[in-house]
Amino acid sequence: MKRRTRSCGFLLIWSMAGAGAAAAQLPRNDVTVRTSLDRTAMWVADRVTYTIEITCARGVDVLADDLSRDRLKTGGLDVIGGDMARRSASAGATIYQVQYVLTTYRTDVPALTIAPLTVRYAVTRAGQRLEDAAPAGEVHVPGATIAFRSVLPDDQDLAGIRSEKPPHATLSWLAALEPVGIGLIIVSIVPALSAAAAFVRRSRRPRVHRSVRAARHRERASLEEVRRMDVGTVDGRRDVFTELDTLVREHLREVCGVAGASLTPHEVPFALARSGTKVPAELVASVLATCELARYAPPHAMPSAEACRDAVNSVEQIVTG
Repeated sequence: MKRRTRSCGFLLIWSMAGAGAAAAQLPRNDVTVRTSLDRTAMWVADRVTYTIEITCARGVDVLADDLSRDRLKTGGLDVIGGDMARRSASAGATIYQVQYVLTTYRTDVPALTIAPLTVRYAVTRAGQRLEDAAPAGEVHVPGATIAFRSVLPDDQDLAGIRSEKPPHATLSWLAALEPVGIGLIIVSIVPALSAAAAFVRRSRRPRVHRSVRAARHRERASLEEVRRMDVGTVDGRRDVFTELDTLVREHLREVCGVAGASLTPHEVPFALARSGTKVPAELVASVLATCELARYAPPHAMPSAEACRDAVNSVEQIVTG
């Protein structure tokens, strides 16, 4: 009996040790993904917000280009807006939150779909900078399905929904009163529009002007700090390009009113054209493309010190233009 008890004890200790070793060998969860929709069904021209939240452990970062609007594939949906935010969490983690605004104008699809998305990420090793790390893996973002709902019956023939009958003829005395009614509407709208325009001029414009002026002051100070950085080494130039990328994207957001953090270099000219600003769009796109190359390229492909100084001068032209 004692021998049996002793053998069972050894087996129990051995099993616990084996389980502990197996648990120690499990890979750590570097990147986690959560998705959500603010509605699960929609009608024509409704808007739905699709949110992706990616949590990266310390020393891990995702490629923001994989989360751009043109990478999101949909069925029956149009992407009409998007924004990306980044914040720090406990234990050195970083949380990316990307929101896409979607709509549909189609009536011939029973369900609207969002395809799964693949996002690459990089993991640093001991003594290695995050900017020097090559992509280490991929994380898969699950897709979603949104039901399509309409006030029309499901079995109704949409082709004959409009009537071909001519409209009823308007009575002659009502037709004579139509110009009078339109004139009264115009007379009542003009004072209201004038008052609203005066209110906007008094309240918003000074505030926006002060905000833009403060942003430009901060940008000049940041640019002076960048000029004092060392560009003689690969790491030094990489730091300079990282600061320039941040500076340009903040300028797009605070001065131009463009969501610079979520745009790829290719998307910048189109966004600036819609905003109506006078920022040199092609120069901005060129600088961001150079910064992106410098941040993720291997050492042998790093732009030269002269190219780094040219980029600093280009950014000065952008923020002071």
